[in-house]
Formats: sequence, structure tokens, C-alpha cells
Amino acid sequence: MTGRVEGKVAFITGAARGQGRSHAVRLAEEGADIIAVDVCKQLDGVPIPMSTPEDLEETVSLVEKAGGKIYAAQADVRDMAAMQAIVDDGVARFGRLDIICANAGLASSGDRLDALDEKGWRDMIDVNLTGVWATTRVSVPHMREAGNGGSIILTSSVGGLRALPSVGHYVSAKHGMIGIMRTLAMELGEESIRVNAICPTQVSTPMLLNESTFKMFRPDLENPTKEDFAPLSQMMHVLPTPWVDAIDISNAVLFLASEESRFITGVSLPVDAGAMLK
Repeated sequence: MTGRVEGKVAFITGAARGQGRSHAVRLAEEGADIIAVDVCKQLDGVPIPMSTPEDLEETVSLVEKAGGKIYAAQADVRDMAAMQAIVDDGVARFGRLDIICANAGLASSGDRLDALDEKGWRDMIDVNLTGVWATTRVSVPHMREAGNGGSIILTSSVGGLRALPSVGHYVSAKHGMIGIMRTLAMELGEESIRVNAICPTQVSTPMLLNESTFKMFRPDLENPTKEDFAPLSQMMHVLPTPWVDAIDISNAVLFLASEESRFITGVSLPVDAGAMLK
């Protein structure tokens, strides 16, 4: 089956690398054009290397190779004026908006809530929760105005469905995202706009596979590696894998963006290798 989102336009945040890039390429392979946004700079206090302008350029190249058109721009999801200008420009270029993927987010620093500094808390909530609301706020009016319905997909986490230690600010933001999803689903349903959340487990992207994560999970080692981290990550899952890949999340995004899921809304969909069974 091909062309599952043929002729549609998708707005994707955090599109320079990782899951966002994968979503952009996968949707382009199935016929969509892409409006792509990423901050493309290192934010103060973020413990892992963030995306670069070169990463976003690579996403543009991959989407075009997949047969899609793409308009890509740099913006922080907390900057509503910049986000509004980008989505307005993208819709002017492509003529419509059918799919919104609110994917941009920060990784966790691994601190307990009773030891977390205020900036760490505020940055996480501002990006991972308020940034998701801002993404929908600037883009949903275009979807409503067109009157074609649509699909909104928020990237939450298994941490949006259960408690996890030492990542309380991340868990709080991802739980809050489920509230945004459910409310939007109720508010927009009469206009045939569906709203769902993807809840991934560990995903093999730079946000997970980095020195900071390895040290958080293996504080007993001076210089832990991916191989040292893998057995502990595997323990989270029922299926025999330490993590899933970005394409596994993208395939779920594609399903929720397509007409195959036309009567699915208000759902928190785990793509978790069985993590929620534990």
C-alpha cells in the first residue's frame, strides 16, 4: 500500500533529527508535503548535544529524496510568534494543513524532584508541555479553516502513562500532554479533527544514546558505553530489545495520520515493546 497520506501537508516540530526526521521522511514516502521546524541550537542547561542547522538541511535532503516537498525553518517551540509565522508561511506555500506532529522535546537530566533546580523544571515544562500546546495553538486554526478534518499526533512517552524515578519533570510534562490530547480530541471532534498521542519507550535516537544517558543508568561505571546501557534498558521491556527504532514510531504516526485510523481519537498509543506490562 502506498500513498496513504497522498496530497496532505504535515507540520512537524523537532524535525531536524531523530523521531521528527523519521516522521517527515516516512510521511513524505507516503505522499505528504512537510512543514518542518527545529530549534537547531544548543539550549543552555540541556545535557546532551542538540540538533544543528546541518541536521535540518539533511532532513530537507531526505524528504526531497523520498519525493516530498518541504519547507524547513528554525524556531524554538516556546516562541509563538516565530512558530506562527512559520506555519502561516508553510500553509501559504502548500495550500492546506492536514497533519500536526508535535514532536519537539527535551531529554531529562536525571535528577530527583527534590534535588531538581528551578531552571531545569521550567525548561522541561516550557518545551515539553507548553511547547506542545503552542504548536497546536498556531496550527489548528489553519486546519479548522480548511474544513477537511485532520489528524493531530502528540509525542508523549511511556513516562506519560506511568511514574518513573529521577525524571519527574519529564514525567509531569508527558502526563500533561495526555491531558492536552484528550481535551483537544473532545473540542475538535465535531470538525472531524482527530487527536491522539504516541507513547514510545526508549528510542534509538541521539536523545537516548548519549553519554549523559549512559551515566544516568550506569553510575557505577566511569565511562559507560551503549553496550553497558543496553542490558538495563532491556529490563524495561517484555520483548527482547533494549530499545525501539525511530521508524517504529513513525509507522504508528503514519497510521494515525492516515484514513486507516479515521475513527480513532483520544487514544494514548504505546509503542513500547511491552514496557507498560511491567
